[in-house]
Amino acid sequence: MLHYSKSDLDKLPTRFKSNLINSCTGYKSCNLLGTISEKGVTNLAIFNSILHIGSNPPLLGFILRPLTVKRDTYENIKLNGDFTVNHVNKSIIRPAHQTSAKYEKEISEFEKTGLVAEYLDGFPAPYVEESTIKLGCRYENAYEIKENGCLLIIGSILHIYLPKETQHKDGWVQLDKAQSISAIGLDGYALPELLMRLAYARPDEFENTPNEP
Repeated sequence: MLHYSKSDLDKLPTRFKSNLINSCTGYKSCNLLGTISEKGVTNLAIFNSILHIGSNPPLLGFILRPLTVKRDTYENIKLNGDFTVNHVNKSIIRPAHQTSAKYEKEISEFEKTGLVAEYLDGFPAPYVEESTIKLGCRYENAYEIKENGCLLIIGSILHIYLPKETQHKDGWVQLDKAQSISAIGLDGYALPELLMRLAYARPDEFENTPNEP
């Protein structure tokens, strides 16, 4: 078994260490964030840091790297407050990955990748038409992570769109039915498969019965 101590990590080449740390922490969500600038230029960027913050009220968060360089997604969100979160699915992995390229602010990643901007129910930020699960969100707050200068962005969930066949009677969404992709590190993509759902865990009831898949 390989072992890296803190002193070992400090000596590793930057790219090798980045790949190691980004991938060894496990599978991550894989989403495209859609925004629009003050001049009406649509922006699309891939993020693997979307996380659940709370259900009541519905909140999510994502990590933004330090603002030492221009961050078009952040600037657009701060400008008008609205953004969309769109699951990357199996059919759009390549164009989704391409949105990580550093395009100029006046260039739309939608146009460069061939993905289609979609506007639903009067929401001002663009969704990704090809995405099967998408959320319309509004900026609420930002918190600095002092250890590395990153920001935790908090957004409220205002709209949810998903295929009817992916949702179970108890509200749970089966993501593999939508072919939602997970990220491994910065450039790896995987298609997870549901193994089982288990009943609510209670003390001394280890042999709980699986829920319906």
